[in-house]
Amino acid sequence: MAEKRYVRAVNEALCEEMERDPAVCLLGVDVGAPGGPFGATRGLQERFGPQRVRDTPISEAAVVGLAIGAATLGLRPVVEIMFMDFLALVMDQLVNQAAKMRYMTGGQAKLPLVVRTQTGYRDSAGPQHAQSLEAWLTHVPGLKVVMPSGPCEAKGLLKAAIRDDNPVIVVENRTLYALAEEVPDGDYVLPLERAAIKREGRDVTIASLGVMVREALAAAETLAERGISCEVIDLRSANPLDLQTVRASLEKTNRLVIAHSATRCGGVGAELAAALGEEAFYMLDAPITRVGAAFAPIPFSPPLERAIVPDRTAIIAAVEQVLAP
Repeated sequence: MAEKRYVRAVNEALCEEMERDPAVCLLGVDVGAPGGPFGATRGLQERFGPQRVRDTPISEAAVVGLAIGAATLGLRPVVEIMFMDFLALVMDQLVNQAAKMRYMTGGQAKLPLVVRTQTGYRDSAGPQHAQSLEAWLTHVPGLKVVMPSGPCEAKGLLKAAIRDDNPVIVVENRTLYALAEEVPDGDYVLPLERAAIKREGRDVTIASLGVMVREALAAAETLAERGISCEVIDLRSANPLDLQTVRASLEKTNRLVIAHSATRCGGVGAELAAALGEEAFYMLDAPITRVGAAFAPIPFSPPLERAIVPDRTAIIAAVEQVLAP
């Protein structure tokens, strides 16, 4: 296995899938020669040509609408939307068209569409370029939503998303793009619906998504120095949620902390907590605790941003809370 940065793993996944299947094509603003705003598609237009790696006008609605039409005709488009905030401009296409088409045609029409987008705190991107809006999408039947937590997940989940016959939103985190770790060689594909245990433990389960998996692992390392053993689960997918893996962990730990970057109000953690409250209430020795951002726009000011976004310190406090006698 070679060590790769997160953004390089994304690029490699796209390249391998385009080599494997000529129906895969890329669409988006500056996905050509510049390689997109963060370099994830760098070099792909030179390799596969402008017909398959197509720069588009700055009109998110037009790009996703084009991709939906292309998907119904047999292509496998991968659209890049620069910032997750801009998905607000394509909700009609995603919610009323892409998510419903297979159902409304009785399965006759497939929608193998991938929308890559990114979010991220801690870089003063402000209230219109840093939101984590995955909960909007998980409420829609017909859409799958995955959030890679590192280079391995970035490659394996993206390849699986491209091969899926349903629309999949892949939410990357730009604060992780420089993160490097060993990534398996060859055709490395991860299931879209399966969570992963990143660290085994016995005292409390921490279920997390995206960048918060890294914060959860850091928190678990600190807590281990105090004699507290945390089991860290990377949910990987916001929809579908892998309740079975979390429930199995609860059978050992009997305590649960859920951590995500989005606001606590109406977030994926609320759905997970409610589902496990229904299915696993008698396993719990303490109330389920959620960690998320404050219910406020993301400030541009670095000190204010740090004050409202979740981190390892908030996770440590939540673990201490569920372990309190």
